[in-house]
Amino acid sequence: MRHGVVVLPEQRWSRAREQWLRAEEFGFDHAWTYDQLMWRWLRDEPWFGAVPTLAAAAEATSTLTVGTMVATPTYRHPVTLAKDVMTLEDIAGGRFICGLGAGAGGLDDRVVDPTAYSPRQRADRFAEFVELLNELLTRRSTTYTGTHYDVRGVPMHPGCLATPRVPFAIAATGPRGMRLAARHADLWVTAGRPGDFDARPYEETLPEIKEQLARLDEACERTGRDPSTLRRLLLTGAMVGGTLDSVEAYRDAVGRFGELGITDFVVHWPRPSFPYRGSMRVLERIARDVLTGRSEEQP
Repeated sequence: MRHGVVVLPEQRWSRAREQWLRAEEFGFDHAWTYDQLMWRWLRDEPWFGAVPTLAAAAEATSTLTVGTMVATPTYRHPVTLAKDVMTLEDIAGGRFICGLGAGAGGLDDRVVDPTAYSPRQRADRFAEFVELLNELLTRRSTTYTGTHYDVRGVPMHPGCLATPRVPFAIAATGPRGMRLAARHADLWVTAGRPGDFDARPYEETLPEIKEQLARLDEACERTGRDPSTLRRLLLTGAMVGGTLDSVEAYRDAVGRFGELGITDFVVHWPRPSFPYRGSMRVLERIARDVLTGRSEEQP
């Protein structure tokens, strides 16, 4: 199991830097931030940009892998995103994961593009978004013609440090999105039941995560991919609750979801108020009792 944490981009860097440094010190394998203009419950609160935040975090840390959770076609264009991704990976020395999602049709959509996309249109756009981004990050020059994107001779030099490109983490729960993840992702991402932002006790969500994992295996088989080559990331906090209630709860949740096939377990940095309200003392104890010294325990 790999462990991760989401750090909301809500603090000025003079304070946020300490959070990212502590995430590394605590022993997290990866740390993420939301790539959105605003967050649904924090619209009127401070909110900084993901790309410069991740660049600063990558420069400040030395072992922590950083990533977007998640970049979407809502306000990202594949060409400019590809350039940002290539640059972030270079700054991080390869410690970068590009998290991608279709977008949930929330506040960002209404601010940037008020077009009311149907679920099918949203899926079509996301498929092109991922496919074009993949081509941009694996080629020196890309020409692409689709329904949503049309680009000509886009240069990408020097390219990614990783081969063939930076890892993709694709959030998807529907059959088409899962097939897309099976084709292009290094990690598949789920946060639980789609559209359900009532954080239920993690024990109650085990059956639905198990069912999603089974459908992901089927998607891999249909695309000719060995399911064991695709890591599975569970993002807790918004829909899957209770994982940071105590060290015992965290350890139990990690064990039970790990038995189902989850390979990467992600929590949110505790906040003093809703959303993601939690105790820093509990996180510090998790770091001490669960995360620290894992490498020593491994054979």
